[in-house]
Amino acid sequence: MAYPPDQAFYTKGVLRLALVLVGLSLAGYIVGPSRYWRLEWNSTTQAPCPLCVCNCSSEDFLPVHLEIINSSLADCGKNDPDMKEEMEKDFVALLSEELNLRKAVANDTIEQTKALVRDAMKTCSHYRREAEKCSAGVETCEEARQRAERELAEEVKLSALWEKRAREHGW
Repeated sequence: MAYPPDQAFYTKGVLRLALVLVGLSLAGYIVGPSRYWRLEWNSTTQAPCPLCVCNCSSEDFLPVHLEIINSSLADCGKNDPDMKEEMEKDFVALLSEELNLRKAVANDTIEQTKALVRDAMKTCSHYRREAEKCSAGVETCEEARQRAERELAEEVKLSALWEKRAREHGW
């Protein structure tokens, strides 16, 4: 049953309208949240209250801050004997201590590496011995297989001979 020509036009028009509405809805669904969050962010970046006005000059505070910093550095570690000893060391002593520490770390790393290499060598020799055992077993099996093939060939020949003799005698 076909629709009359005028009703088919309405059906196609309704279908097109529905597809356009679905497309617009999907576009709004995809683009809408990002637009919403952008508007929300722009509204929250505006300050809720006016900026504070400060009539103080920064020159008044600068000497005080420098005095606090200088006095705090001078007093730093005064009561701690370890810190006091560290602060009294000269630059060359600090550098030599740093070099000694780095040398100790490097030596420890080398020892660990050597231990790992020794362990790897032991594991390698163990697997090499196992491979040699396996190769010897394979050679033994191969020799046994070849011997069994020879014996089977001889047995087949002998069986054929006995069968031939039996037929000659009428068996």
